Amino acid sequence: MLFILNNINSVCNQYLAELRDAETQQDRMRFRRNLERIGEALAYEISKKLKYDAVEVQTPLGIAQLNVPAEIPVLCTILRAGLPFHQGFMNMFDRSPSAFVTAHRKTKKTGSFIIEIEHISTPNLDGKTLILIDTMLATGQSVVQVCKELLGQYQLASLHVAAVIASAEGVEHVRANLPMANLWIGAIDEEMTSKSYIVPGLGDAGDLAFGEKV
Repeated sequence: MLFILNNINSVCNQYLAELRDAETQQDRMRFRRNLERIGEALAYEISKKLKYDAVEVQTPLGIAQLNVPAEIPVLCTILRAGLPFHQGFMNMFDRSPSAFVTAHRKTKKTGSFIIEIEHISTPNLDGKTLILIDTMLATGQSVVQVCKELLGQYQLASLHVAAVIASAEGVEHVRANLPMANLWIGAIDEEMTSKSYIVPGLGDAGDLAFGEKV
C-alpha cells in the first residue's frame, strides 16, 4: 500500500511547508522538530495497521476494556539525516527497539553512484514488523539495498518504509523491488536533478538538521 500524508488536509501540511521553506529552514531546531512531528504523524498512521489485543485495565473506579498493540515494531533508520525523523517514531512507539544503518553514496567518475552500506546494528528481526525510516527517498536505491540486506538475514513478519519527501521515481523503484513493503510518505515530488536530488524537495536534510559536513 501507499499512504501520502499531504493528500489529507491536516496540520501536518504546515510542518511540511516549514520544512521546505528556505527561510524557516534557517531555524535548525525547528527543522529537526518538524521532522520529528512528521515522524509522529506517520507512526500514528502505521499504528492503525498493527495487530491488537483486548485487555482489561484497572482504574481507581473500575475496569476499562481497551485494545492495545499486540506487537512491538522495530524501528530502523539510516544515519544521519534520519535521526530526528526516527525520534518522532520513538515518541509514538516508545517500547520499540531500534536498528541503525550507516550508508553513503559512492560517486563514480561517470557521475553515477552506488550505495555502500558500511554498518548495520540491529536486534533479531525474525518474526518482527520492521519500519525503515529514511528522511529523503530519492532514487530508492539505499532503501532497497538496506531492506534486501536485512531480508537476506531475517524472516520479517511485515515491512514498512517511511519517508518525509520522496520522488515519484524512488517510490516506483521501491515498489518494484520490495513488493511486500508498505510505503508511508509525507509528500511525493515528480522531479530529480541529474545528481538525484529531489525537486522541489527541501535541500540536504542532514545539513539542515545538523550543520554542513566537510
